[in-house]
Amino acid sequence: MSYTKERQNLPTVKGALQSQTVESLKKLAPLVSAAQKPNRKADLVEFILPYLQKSQLRALWKKLDKLQQAAVAETVHSTDSFYHPEQFLAKYGEAPNWEEREEGRYSWTHTLLALFFYNEVMPDDLKRAFKAFVPKPKTATLATQDDIPTILEQSWQVWDEKTKKYQTLDIKIPVVLCETERAACHELQAVLRLIEAGKLTVSDKTRFPTAVGIKAMNPILLGGDFYEEESKDEGIVPIKPFAWALLVQAGGLAELSGKRLQLTKSGQKALSVLPEKTIVSLWKRWLKTTLIDELRRVDCIKGQTGKGKRGLTAVAGRRQVINEALTSCPPGKWIDIDEFFCQMQATATFEVTRDPGHLYISDPNHGNLGYGGFGGWHILEARYSLCLLFEYAATLGLIDIAYISPHGAREDYGELWGTDDMVFISRYDGLLYFRLNPLGTYCLGLESKYAPAPLETKPVLKVLPNLEIVVTGNSLNPADTFLLDSYAKKISDAVWKLEQNRLLSALEAGSKISNLQEFLEARSGQKLPKTVAQLLTDINYRSCRLQDKGTARLIECAEATLAILIANDARTKPYCLLAGDRYLIIPVESETRFRSALRKLGYSFPK
Repeated sequence: MSYTKERQNLPTVKGALQSQTVESLKKLAPLVSAAQKPNRKADLVEFILPYLQKSQLRALWKKLDKLQQAAVAETVHSTDSFYHPEQFLAKYGEAPNWEEREEGRYSWTHTLLALFFYNEVMPDDLKRAFKAFVPKPKTATLATQDDIPTILEQSWQVWDEKTKKYQTLDIKIPVVLCETERAACHELQAVLRLIEAGKLTVSDKTRFPTAVGIKAMNPILLGGDFYEEESKDEGIVPIKPFAWALLVQAGGLAELSGKRLQLTKSGQKALSVLPEKTIVSLWKRWLKTTLIDELRRVDCIKGQTGKGKRGLTAVAGRRQVINEALTSCPPGKWIDIDEFFCQMQATATFEVTRDPGHLYISDPNHGNLGYGGFGGWHILEARYSLCLLFEYAATLGLIDIAYISPHGAREDYGELWGTDDMVFISRYDGLLYFRLNPLGTYCLGLESKYAPAPLETKPVLKVLPNLEIVVTGNSLNPADTFLLDSYAKKISDAVWKLEQNRLLSALEAGSKISNLQEFLEARSGQKLPKTVAQLLTDINYRSCRLQDKGTARLIECAEATLAILIANDARTKPYCLLAGDRYLIIPVESETRFRSALRKLGYSFPK
């Protein structure tokens, strides 16, 4: 059980004192008076109690140091009467003194805090008395950054066979900065098209994507997965493909058909809706889904499907706490992930499990996470949060992220049994910073309209009048290369050419000409040549001349007169269209109503 849940409220300070042993009361008595203390329990209670009444309480409060006063204030002005050590430590950086060493001796004595808390619970009447004069505690603030480091230094202990000693190896690791909102809008449409083509396979039991399904998704991801495909053997990927397969199911855009996903009516509609609108819906639906517990993605934490399952808390409650924490983040500012975790601990209470004793790493006995501190916030709640942010919020484009390889990225699990050979606890350990972007503020309801962030001007391309695009600067990042491959044909290592067929294919896949035009102008640093601008305008015009109105059934009638009768009868006319002399077109969404009306005319056709 959770430590917090075990504690009981104490109605009165007198009752709290009466629950103490004589030995404990004798240690409290010197804190209120230097007079000789009595020996009997009842007398000790009566000796201490007057000092904890309103008239004497303010004097004791003034004797507390700043940190001790903060501990009292946090409890007095909280919704419960408990002192929360992890929250306090996260907010203030250190714990208050509960004991102090006696001068010249090795023994320890209580501080004044022991008079106000009993098993870290403040009596209700004492809380009310304090509330009359104790000011509210300071508000926790979230530190932000305009810029983040591009290089991270790591130190590794490497065994040297020659010296038979460990040597310290300092290495510099580049930090990957990933802006996600444009990629998310592109990938949503691409994944829906993939499902429409029947190419996304999933397990019919777990509904997780299969290896074949992952392989089918990788080429359509803008810039690929967050980590290279080579990381698969290390248990790092997939991240993005896994997330998309679950997001579209949780969002009601796709459903299981055998071992493949197929679009629902909502999924078909999403193909013609602005992607940001669909992403808002996907995030809201994800907050409530029970399709998966993100903790399951932390592979090394075992017991989640056994006895440990009973103690796990509801995922919707956990996600809501993190969602609310995101709404407090200043948009457009980089936030250190550990700073975010401290803010969460200081301002919000959530737990992954009420019983960590049935979760373990490596071995259910030695690796039991119920042992003191082993299943703490940094192991369970932090890893859960990392997964939700990295795999789902970033994939949906709500946050931009900066990350490194998870190998050795977090050094907070070294004391756990069975982790000696582990270089990371979760594939998400490499997340260092995140930034709430315009799509994120829109999804979280902080903005009523969505205006995508402008592309950074970075002159690395030259767009020529002959429709060729030449790389002139440093090599393109993977996302830029993927975007060019989507719209243009690569004719050499550093040259692409715009072609009508390729552009039309990109539009069919859900891409937009406006995105290409903005990209080319940002990456070339100048306006497009007239020939290129004219081609893009012409292609965009042609693509708007035809519209996909959805899937329909084509029905052939035996006679033209029958087709005309059905197409014009008041009961069937709203649900069909006449095509030629003897054919009727029935939209899929109208089929049920058409059949019902058709039966009233005395006709039917096989399903």
